Amino acid sequence: MENGMGERGVTRPMMKMDQDGGTSKGESMKMTHHDRMDMLMMHHKQTLWVYWLVVILGFWVLLSPLTFDYGKNPFLPSGGRSVWLSLDARVLAMKWSDIVCGILLIVFGWRSLTSNRPISVWICCFVGIWLSMAPLVFWSPSALAYMNDTLVGALVMGLTVLIPGMPNMIMYMEMGSEVPPGWTYNPSSWPQRWIMIVTGFMGWMVSRYLAAFQLGYLDTVWDPFFGHSSIEVLNSSMSHAMPVSDAGLGSLAYTFEFLMGFMGSPARWRTMPWMVTFFGILVIPLGLVHIFLVISQPVLVGAWCTLCIVPALIMLPMLPLEGDEVIAMFQFIKKARKRGDNLWKVFWFGGSLDSMDQDKRSPELVKFPDEKNSIFQASIWGMSFPWTLTISMLLGIILVFIPDIFGDTIQTQSATVNHLGGALIVVVSVISMGEVFRIGRYLNVLLGVGLAISIWFTEYPSLGLALASTILGVAAAALALPKGTQTEHYGDWDEYVR
Repeated sequence: MENGMGERGVTRPMMKMDQDGGTSKGESMKMTHHDRMDMLMMHHKQTLWVYWLVVILGFWVLLSPLTFDYGKNPFLPSGGRSVWLSLDARVLAMKWSDIVCGILLIVFGWRSLTSNRPISVWICCFVGIWLSMAPLVFWSPSALAYMNDTLVGALVMGLTVLIPGMPNMIMYMEMGSEVPPGWTYNPSSWPQRWIMIVTGFMGWMVSRYLAAFQLGYLDTVWDPFFGHSSIEVLNSSMSHAMPVSDAGLGSLAYTFEFLMGFMGSPARWRTMPWMVTFFGILVIPLGLVHIFLVISQPVLVGAWCTLCIVPALIMLPMLPLEGDEVIAMFQFIKKARKRGDNLWKVFWFGGSLDSMDQDKRSPELVKFPDEKNSIFQASIWGMSFPWTLTISMLLGIILVFIPDIFGDTIQTQSATVNHLGGALIVVVSVISMGEVFRIGRYLNVLLGVGLAISIWFTEYPSLGLALASTILGVAAAALALPKGTQTEHYGDWDEYVR
């Protein structure tokens, strides 16, 4: 089994041979093209049901617009926002999108029934991606079409590249180390990815709920703290400036994050650099953009939205949790470059290392019911929680809400300074809990000092708020100076953990 995830209903021939000890690295490198073709055929026979199911889903999608009337009782986007297509065009676009996608899944799913046709499999995967996007692009007037397309899209992506693995990966995958050189744990282990999968799914569900409101399927949004202000945020001019539902985009991003958590073996930091790169881009820079947009809500909109904050809170710990895998991948690419390997080939097809360090530390996920604590601990290896950063995070939270205590409303300049400064201190503190990003804590020095000074230049701040903000800002800056504990090692990256 692959670190307890099992074989996902199939046998991975090369992985099986490596784990059984029947193939050393040298022997694996000597495998002939014929040997790999034999393993590919064996693997294909065991996953044949996948491609039959893709064909069945193709018929399902094809017949959906012929079975259900997408134009009956159509929904209009919330807040009276204008969209780029008329209602009739939206209905027609959704119908033809499903018809074409259904035909493509049938044709290329059928072609995939024959082994060694990776292009056909990838086409099916991209059809699944489009199915997940189409209801957002066309502002689907039918809630049924939205649910149907996004569900089938996720299933198709899972069936084509998750359950059987990357198409034809057997033909080029190399055996090698699971633990990066100089590391004390494997950042691509299943426990490390398990927590990303869980948080990705949670974000997907919350964002889908908000998207359902913006697309017009719901009349209101539940908010336990801020009441009607959630609707103000979701229907704000900032939201309307987007060509598609911003909550829908978040739902789409979380869909990809959830599914990509399953992709690849426990050594994907070296076998699939391209995937780790795209996953890292999806989580880190795009995640930061999402978080900053949520932080800006009280400033640009003048209102809060509880369920808009929740996905940002889910995304925030994902940044340090994914950072270590990205660092390991870049270290591998750097070593490949020094060896003179073809970087283009290494990026897309992966490679191997001289070492053969197998991951003997990570617990198996199959033991989760009995070893919940140990598996959770393994899922956050690479993160530590120094008291300095923990208190800085709490100070940031206090700074966000302290204007209300002193009676400064959300629209005042003093409240804006505290909202932005406090939220950014929280973000920096949490990200810096990831040891590979620990050096980033020094940003809190700038944020804390900047907040302590700028609060005095706002328009008529209350004296109590100004003094409290100054004290808290200086404290956050001072707490950023100690490094805190380091619990793991990261090879060459250790010199940057300071």
